[in-house]
Amino acid sequence: MRILLVEDDERVAAGVTAALTAAGFVVDHARDGDTAWFQGETENYAAAILDLGLPGLDGLSVLRKWRTAGVRLPVLILTARGDWSERVEGIDAGADDYLPKPFRVEELLARLRALVRRAAGQATAVLVNGQLTLDTRRMTVSVDGAPVHLAPQEYRLVNYLMQHAGRVISQLELTEQLYAQDFERDSNAVEVLVGRVRRKLGSNLIQTRRGFGYLIETDN
Repeated sequence: MRILLVEDDERVAAGVTAALTAAGFVVDHARDGDTAWFQGETENYAAAILDLGLPGLDGLSVLRKWRTAGVRLPVLILTARGDWSERVEGIDAGADDYLPKPFRVEELLARLRALVRRAAGQATAVLVNGQLTLDTRRMTVSVDGAPVHLAPQEYRLVNYLMQHAGRVISQLELTEQLYAQDFERDSNAVEVLVGRVRRKLGSNLIQTRRGFGYLIETDN
């Protein structure tokens, strides 16, 4: 899934980007508030990690502009400021969670996964649908209890389809969620990726709705 990281501290941004990438996310990095506001309003992200102290527009202003424009992406505020009144202000402005610096990467990942799950209507970190089980913490996939090794991009595809099981996901949406903004996107990339995953999971688990997209059907 594609995450917007808004952070002007290059050292922090590099560490968070590495952790998110290792955890199976695709990361776009914005270094100032004006860029963040534009990207959040025009691109499709699963969630945003938003620092408050930014060049240009500050983080709270970015958040308010997103919400005023109807941008609903989950937002985790990440900041060195620890005043409780500012936390309240951030939540009231439309943030979904708040994590002060310094922080543990493990907690950041846990909170981010929770935000993404809630936005998709999922309650737990382990997603089970018929034969297919996906553990978002361990980044593992199994079919009928047998583990299946997936490459990182293959895992991202299954993760996104499982998070939205029962909904047809267009090729465009999958492209936006699986590839970074600066990636040279091949129009056939998703089709090829789905084919590889089907060979590993079985051809019946990912369904095609021609002209519409792909889905993993729910088991109820």
